[in-house]
Amino acid sequence: MYGRCIRTVIWRKRVTLINNKKEDMQKLIYIVLILFLVVGLHGQQVAKGTYKTVLLENAEIHTVTKGIVKGSVLIHDGLIAGVGAIANIPPDAEKIDCSGKRIYPGFIDAGCQLGLSEISSISLTNDAREIGDFTPHMKALTAVNPSSVSIPVTRTNGITTVLTKPSGGKFPGQAALIDLWGYTPDQMYAGFEAPLLSFPSTGKRGRWDRRSDEDIKKDSNEAMKKLNEIWDKAKLYARMDSSRVAVRKEKTNYNPQMDALIAAVRGEDNLLIEVNSKDDILAAISWVNKHKLKAILTGVSDGWRVADSLAKYNIPVVTGPVLSVPSRASDRYDISYANAGKMQQAGVKVAIRTNDTENVRNLPFNAGFAATYGMGVDEALKAITINTAEIFGVGDKYGSIEKGKIANLFVCDGDPFEMKTMISHLFIKGWNVPMENRHTLLYEEYLERSPGLEK
Repeated sequence: MYGRCIRTVIWRKRVTLINNKKEDMQKLIYIVLILFLVVGLHGQQVAKGTYKTVLLENAEIHTVTKGIVKGSVLIHDGLIAGVGAIANIPPDAEKIDCSGKRIYPGFIDAGCQLGLSEISSISLTNDAREIGDFTPHMKALTAVNPSSVSIPVTRTNGITTVLTKPSGGKFPGQAALIDLWGYTPDQMYAGFEAPLLSFPSTGKRGRWDRRSDEDIKKDSNEAMKKLNEIWDKAKLYARMDSSRVAVRKEKTNYNPQMDALIAAVRGEDNLLIEVNSKDDILAAISWVNKHKLKAILTGVSDGWRVADSLAKYNIPVVTGPVLSVPSRASDRYDISYANAGKMQQAGVKVAIRTNDTENVRNLPFNAGFAATYGMGVDEALKAITINTAEIFGVGDKYGSIEKGKIANLFVCDGDPFEMKTMISHLFIKGWNVPMENRHTLLYEEYLERSPGLEK
């Protein structure tokens, strides 16, 4: 009996020690994370942006919508105040000679998770996914980290604006269009938000999926039934809301999930629908037409197979990444590169996305591959500028170099689709943004390094 008591005491002490070690380890992880974030924030940018009237002179201006213009771009109060030959130049304008250089509108990534994730293996730094299958009210904008170290890396490659989006579940939340400059998400907001729907899939979920054809069909039918039930409830809620507003002059406003879908149900705002395979795209088109929705299809890796249907119903598409592999082993090796061009040639309005987090900076190279494999340079440029802006309803402010639009643009020494091209100046909302990021800082550090071997 005494031996059993002693063993019990020893076991309890061991459990206590293990628990203490776990707590100490958790504390250590938190301290390391805090130090990492502090050092990262301190080191990722030294210089501050400047906000003043600027005249970019003697440049080749790729306006996107009005061809190539020789001359100047005047930036004033955050807007493009003049393009080409400018007569009245404010006396306080800072003049920057752009001889031999080009000016392009800032590129727009039509779908990524920039600002929502820092280190994929550390859950505390990831905020792109919520618990549950039905969370359309969750806003990606509130989760954006303006101090993300990936943001400066992205914008110094000419990307000034991105649609950052949540993931997971049937309705994972609302994507938000943001400019890559600002101290708060509200400062970064670029005027577009929309709920996401992951459309039911009729195919396998991956190579590891061992379901039989019968089980796949059963699961697909069940998912479609569930989607229709949710949408019917959302439509009923929208009617209840309309009645309450008509009678009591106030909104229903008691169900945040349904509130997030009201505008999409009424066809007033966009619904982003993630769908990829041929049969699923056709089913999504039919579902959209049945409910008379204002939809944007995203992903659309099989879009080239049903391009005529997409064009017939005038449904815009966000596709990518272009730098990807075919979805079927039987497809041509280059079909992912050619997909965007095939849809564009069929008459579909196409925008390109990276669907990435850390490597959103590769957006121009995705567009470059699309240009090479059938889309052409001009259309590929539109697919990451004006097309994206128009699809998201902000074409009057973004996507081209025109008088009155927001001054999101960059100056470079060549074709931005080529890796050798260097960007010398970047403007976001009229701010002259420093061309610094963790990569440039490390480059400068090690370019003139001291070995540290002195005795």
